Amino acid sequence: MADTEPRERSQQSLLVADSDVLVRHAIADYLRRCGYDVIEAASFEEAVAVLEAPHVTPSAVLSDVELAGSGNGFALRARAAREWPGVEVFLAGNIAAAARTAGQLCERGPHLARPYDPQLVLERVRRLLADRAQR
Repeated sequence: MADTEPRERSQQSLLVADSDVLVRHAIADYLRRCGYDVIEAASFEEAVAVLEAPHVTPSAVLSDVELAGSGNGFALRARAAREWPGVEVFLAGNIAAAARTAGQLCERGPHLARPYDPQLVLERVRRLLADRAQR
């Protein structure tokens, strides 16, 4: 059973970026009860605005993969790596959603979910290699 008792205040602040208000509030409330200062963002743009603010320096970001706005969780993680390398970004989402979102970032996938179906993997590998050979 998880420890949900309030603890001493932490020196660290966290940014929780999730478009689903119920999910965001629930995890933010839990993290606050664990002693963290939590800032909430409902979209990619709000998360970036928090990270750009001179008076706020979150130690870490917890972001939904399917974050609303002009960018998703993957885009937020990439931008943070470039502009705020000291800020860890953790992505959350179900495997199917993560694979689907990652697949939108590149021309050919990934479009597979784990646990892997060996036949599907083999079929996909063959197709990708055949496409490469035709170029």
